[in-house]
Amino acid sequence: MGKTDILKLMKNRRSIRKFQDKEISVQAIKESLEAARWAPSGLNNQPWKFMILEQDKKDSLAKYTKFGQVIKQANKLIIVFLNKEKLYSYKKDLMAIGAAIQNILIYLQSQNVGSCWLGEIINQAEQVQNKLQVPPELEFVAAIAAGVPQEEVKITERRSLEDLIL
Repeated sequence: MGKTDILKLMKNRRSIRKFQDKEISVQAIKESLEAARWAPSGLNNQPWKFMILEQDKKDSLAKYTKFGQVIKQANKLIIVFLNKEKLYSYKKDLMAIGAAIQNILIYLQSQNVGSCWLGEIINQAEQVQNKLQVPPELEFVAAIAAGVPQEEVKITERRSLEDLIL
């Protein structure tokens, strides 16, 4: 894949919030997590942990966000945690997790799997952690809905590059 293909993939990726009632493989999700684990992190600490949720377990989290319908429609839900036992620098580690999430989103796009990084649900992080019964060293930081896209991809405008460079 050439650099123009990668840039095209990045430019065409959109958050998908409506999914078809079709199965995506756990293997496709695991491959996206393989892409995630190659994201950069400070001192190569790899401060992330992931959980793959399906069906009832996934749907039980819908009540913790106003975007619960996205969770219910998605075929799989990837839960992302900061592993505090691997902590190097809290802020830097969160940025590393953002890079890992970007790798997941781009990889899923390359496989024609729609995805949406759900942010609002972290306002209920404590309830989500309790529901998932995860150990205290794991801090819930993100959820990614994944499935076969139902909706048309909408082209969005971006600010000009000149607008972003000082």
